Amino acid sequence: MLSNKVKEIMTKDVITTTPDMDVVYAFEKLMKHKISAMPVISDNKIVGIITATDLGHNLILDKYELGTQVGSIMVKNVFSVSPEDTINHALKVMTESMPGEDILNQLPVVEGGEIVGIISDGDIIKHIL
Repeated sequence: MLSNKVKEIMTKDVITTTPDMDVVYAFEKLMKHKISAMPVISDNKIVGIITATDLGHNLILDKYELGTQVGSIMVKNVFSVSPEDTINHALKVMTESMPGEDILNQLPVVEGGEIVGIISDGDIIKHIL
């Protein structure tokens, strides 16, 4: 079951944003689509990722100035997997990429330098059940 390929369970219709989007609109987009993370894309390449948790927390605490753009607050060190990787490998990346930090909930799926999907911890749990 965990030896299946990422491409078998990944979400292919990935909701993304751009570095120049206002953080308020990016948060609204996350909420509208009921997703927890969005890759940030520039010239068809992933340049970062934002999460609903980070944006929501910082918006509530009023940490952003009016007009703050996604590019200035996104996480730039983005971990990803290939569609041909196993689900087990994706789990390892999610749990081992940031020692001492939280587990990554979402991983962009990249092929040939471009995003082709996204896999979440929820996708994996549904697959196992």
